[in-house]
Amino acid sequence: MEYYFSTIVKEDFATVIAKTTDALKKEGFGVITTIDMQHTLKEKLGVEFKKYTILGACNPGFAHKALQVEDKIGTMLPCNVLIIDKENGSTEVAAVHPLASMMAIGNNALQPLATEITGKLKRVIDSL
Repeated sequence: MEYYFSTIVKEDFATVIAKTTDALKKEGFGVITTIDMQHTLKEKLGVEFKKYTILGACNPGFAHKALQVEDKIGTMLPCNVLIIDKENGSTEVAAVHPLASMMAIGNNALQPLATEITGKLKRVIDSL
């Protein structure tokens, strides 16, 4: 099983971030963290890197349910969604595959939640 799923969008980076954020919102996720890797790598290491942003997406209802089942699940939260400039007029959007990450935990009670979250994140990716 792949640990992520993705799509390529023929739009500019900033537009794709906005569209992805809106698509996440429609599926009940909020973006609680935004990490600009291009800026961070330049600032901390002095290296050039392509536009690469990590959106930390959280659906509070699902997070709460998962925390009730497995209190260390916070190590896997929030769901990361990547926006990557392909530098050719297109942008890649990739999301963590919740079922793949839950396999590492080994708690079968998380399976139904992971399945539902997977469906939501796939709908986000497919809508772009």
